[in-house]
Amino acid sequence: MGETIRMTTAQAIVRFLDNQYVAMDGAETKFVEGFFTIFGHGIAVGLGEALDSDPGSLRVMQGRNEQGMCHAAIAFAKQSNRRRIIPCASSVGPGAANMVTACATATVNNIPLLVFPADTFASRQPDPVLQQLEQSSSLAVSTNDAFKPVCKYWDRITRPEMVMTALINAMRVLTDPAETGACCIALCQDVEGESYPFPEYFFKKRVHRITRPTAVREELEDVADVLANAKKPLVVVGGGVRYSEAGEDVEAFCEEFGIPFGETQAGKSACRSSHPYCLGGIGVTGTYAANILAKDADAVLAIGSRLSDFTTSSKWLYQNPDVQFAAINNCRYHAYKMDATKAVGDAKTTLRALAEILRERGYHASYTTEIRQAKAAWDKEMERLSSIAYTGEGFEPNIRARDPRTVPEFVRLTEGVITQTAALAAIRRKIDADATVITAGGSLPSCMQRMWTTDKRGGYHAEYGYSCMG
Repeated sequence: MGETIRMTTAQAIVRFLDNQYVAMDGAETKFVEGFFTIFGHGIAVGLGEALDSDPGSLRVMQGRNEQGMCHAAIAFAKQSNRRRIIPCASSVGPGAANMVTACATATVNNIPLLVFPADTFASRQPDPVLQQLEQSSSLAVSTNDAFKPVCKYWDRITRPEMVMTALINAMRVLTDPAETGACCIALCQDVEGESYPFPEYFFKKRVHRITRPTAVREELEDVADVLANAKKPLVVVGGGVRYSEAGEDVEAFCEEFGIPFGETQAGKSACRSSHPYCLGGIGVTGTYAANILAKDADAVLAIGSRLSDFTTSSKWLYQNPDVQFAAINNCRYHAYKMDATKAVGDAKTTLRALAEILRERGYHASYTTEIRQAKAAWDKEMERLSSIAYTGEGFEPNIRARDPRTVPEFVRLTEGVITQTAALAAIRRKIDADATVITAGGSLPSCMQRMWTTDKRGGYHAEYGYSCMG
């Protein structure tokens, strides 16, 4: 084991996290930016003391709401292409429970989030402590058991030395593009302050390599067979394209082989909206251009997509009776969806390898004027949506099935007369071309996926996997 250094469990957590790095495509990045925390019961004198006495290079940021700080951490990780994180720590009980929704959001969207909720005493001697949930069927149960179904990794630290395997396994998940999501390490509050002779090697700089595995040749040939037999294929661009930084490769692939592409909420802004083969959003909240071509597509290649119900219109959108699905995904679970012919691997390298095979076969899609016509029809509809104006009494919005009192009441209470679609169009015209737009839940994501355009890669941020309204 070599030399050891005695410190508390909480101090070991801080020192370990301060020495974690990731490397991808030759670029090395410090993985942990800092800590979001609310120093409440069960966390203040353990992890709080460690962060106060020696945070190293970690920034300590005081939160105001546990779910809110976790959502901020998710957004930070997403905009950092999952190469930087901000762990979040909370008090025992209600503070911990407030982070459960955010953990589900991170896991559904495959975004790394590390949380440290305080837990009850491992010794159980002071039970019941302030904010402790007591479950008469098992004294081992606490509020933190609620994290189990929404996290990709879960652990509870009841002895100081346990934190070593817990942190290493958390890093394993957080830095794995195929399996990343929320990781929960519950900290029994008495153990946070217990000291232990940790081995010095545990705190050395660690570089976690994020690699680009390419699908095996057999799977590439299978996917190539699906496309080679298709006359009107369609590509679905998912969030995996964004995180793989494969947007330019998708554009080049589609342009070379004459294949149009639609975007999911997570995939939007991975590619340029102005690209001639970009049809915009696809599915329930998609554009006319994407959905009309999807209806007749005889092959669909989903790249880095979870293929949720909004992307497939609950499996109704693709109505060609002979349609076949293929998928490029680094996660085998997602690659099997829609009974797809799969190629499991990184989006960028796998797409490049697939292009080589199609090039050897001399493949090109058989579209003639359909793509231009669909895009022109949608451009005309965009003009109509952008010019919808409230005209007072007798105004008829797009959605006629409604409570007739709603629009007049809204105008009376807010004195607002700009329609949502017209407002979005005006904002798009006025703000900088390279601005990043952020939208939450409600009706906005549907209008945004249809109407928002950007050529800035990563310039669109909407959480619509878990559809969390926070």
